[in-house]
Amino acid sequence: MSDLPTSRRGFLGLAAGATAASGLVLASSAPAAALLRQRRRVTILGGGVGGLTAAHELIERGFEVTVIEPKAWGGKARSIPVAGTGHGGRQDLPGEHGFRFFPGFYKSSPDTFSRIPTVGGSSSVMDHLVDAHQQLLCMPGQGQLWYLPSPNEDGLIQGFRSLLTLMGIAAGIPPNEIEYFVRKMLVFITSCDERRLGQWEKMSWTQFTNADNFSPMYQQVLGSGLTKTLVAAKGEYASARTVALMGEHFIYALLGENNGYIRHESGYGAADRLLDLPTNEAWIDPWLDYLRARGVRFVSGYRAKQLRVRNKSIESVVLETTGDGGFPNGQGTLNVTSDWFICAMPAEQMTKLLTPDVVGADPQLGRIGKLQTDWMNGIQYFLNRPPNIVIPGHVAFLDSPWAITAIDQGAFWRTEIASTYGDGGVADVYSVDISDWFTPGILYGKPAADCTPEEIARETWEQMKLGLNVDQEILTDDMLVRYFLDPAIHWPDGPHRRAANSEPLLINTANSWVDRPEAVTGIGNLFLASDYVRTGIDLATMEGANEAGRAAVNGILEASWSLQSPAVIHELWKPKELMLARQLDQAQYRLGLPNTLDIVPEGLGI
Repeated sequence: MSDLPTSRRGFLGLAAGATAASGLVLASSAPAAALLRQRRRVTILGGGVGGLTAAHELIERGFEVTVIEPKAWGGKARSIPVAGTGHGGRQDLPGEHGFRFFPGFYKSSPDTFSRIPTVGGSSSVMDHLVDAHQQLLCMPGQGQLWYLPSPNEDGLIQGFRSLLTLMGIAAGIPPNEIEYFVRKMLVFITSCDERRLGQWEKMSWTQFTNADNFSPMYQQVLGSGLTKTLVAAKGEYASARTVALMGEHFIYALLGENNGYIRHESGYGAADRLLDLPTNEAWIDPWLDYLRARGVRFVSGYRAKQLRVRNKSIESVVLETTGDGGFPNGQGTLNVTSDWFICAMPAEQMTKLLTPDVVGADPQLGRIGKLQTDWMNGIQYFLNRPPNIVIPGHVAFLDSPWAITAIDQGAFWRTEIASTYGDGGVADVYSVDISDWFTPGILYGKPAADCTPEEIARETWEQMKLGLNVDQEILTDDMLVRYFLDPAIHWPDGPHRRAANSEPLLINTANSWVDRPEAVTGIGNLFLASDYVRTGIDLATMEGANEAGRAAVNGILEASWSLQSPAVIHELWKPKELMLARQLDQAQYRLGLPNTLDIVPEGLGI
């Protein structure tokens, strides 16, 4: 597949002929609405999940869409082939930014999958989404192993309590501390939305769980281990609302696996789902093919340098090249006009465009610069044979100083790895995410960010061996063929200096909601479609970017007085069994009273 579907000459012609949208004024009169509906050109800056989702929804509604991407289609969700490793007609070995994980409570991504046709025995990308029915937690303390059990037919609250209690027992957390944590989670799930935003959003996860006042095991597993491995955020900084929200709905999905009522009511799928091929093969390439066939123009090798504002509208966007070619006639930049613009780039890139003119037109955009990022990047191990025990699901190493999580990709891929990729000597791929790059490891005593690529690979492998090789050897050194580290991790000052990360992950820190913008901005023709946008999923994920893309499209539909139906915004499930408790909590919150279940004084045990 060509990386530059639209030629440079064709793109320049497109840019010159586009219609400027400066001075756009919305009016309720029929002639004005009809005029607005003629404004169909949309330029999307960024070809990650948010940008491609917006392109998908727009092209199906008759808009003319151009997507401009400076680096690689798919963004953080893409595969990254290991160049030069394919031999004998095989493809290059498949690397990734990180492994793919689609929890059961994701609804927007699966909906998009179902609308992307594929070839070769499947009808849509949704056919490439497979269930993993068993998860493994490596607990602290001599590498204890615990397989997450299948819940029984207990009711919602009892099932919720049982799963959390079993996890605490497996980790060796004292009973009184387990009961405290269970109670706090029950407090959260019975809290109204106002309390979640007004109280829990302003509090860190460590504060919410009272971790500083409990045992080291409680602190390591519940206070920090879960947050670092699942959302790449330290408990003392992460928003309690975000962490508890993800935990709440992951447990609902788990409970639904054996409880037909919960699954039917929630609409959630299996708790742990992943793709049965490398991401580009299963998803990104078919997506690009579909969008291109529908008429989306794709242009790569350009990045936005400036948003030019006039009369509270984007008059044009100044682009610069990311390669060495430059523009014709010695020009270093190109001015692009359009009716509507969608910025679908990460927060740290969007911040570079926030000039005084842009912030003056919409002051809320200036708060994007306050958002924080951290590192969560992947490394793949290519093995000459599968592990001695194949674990059919994700593994969370809660005893790992680098907060690693892993998946045996080969156990789920539909193709035979040895005959499809590399030189025939690779039979399995173990994909790992490293979520803590700034805590010393066990082998070299250094944080990952201060290690060389080889040291990162060896240290991560040793941490996995420590967690898995308890009763028998699951991973052995003789299995290793090679590794592939996400190229976003690089060493600008040399391999023995601190690493840099060109693709960090947005972190939902306590009280960061106030700094995050809506998809619809105060600039008349500018919309946002990225994971830092306020969404119901409220986490920097592919799902969050997808939801933001849909919200941006709906903003354009409304602003253009379109007669097309809006994109569906999927909501997280709210159990009917908890509605009365949440209504009561709303009344209590407005009176300044605590949640009914929040009766244990902070700092004390049970």
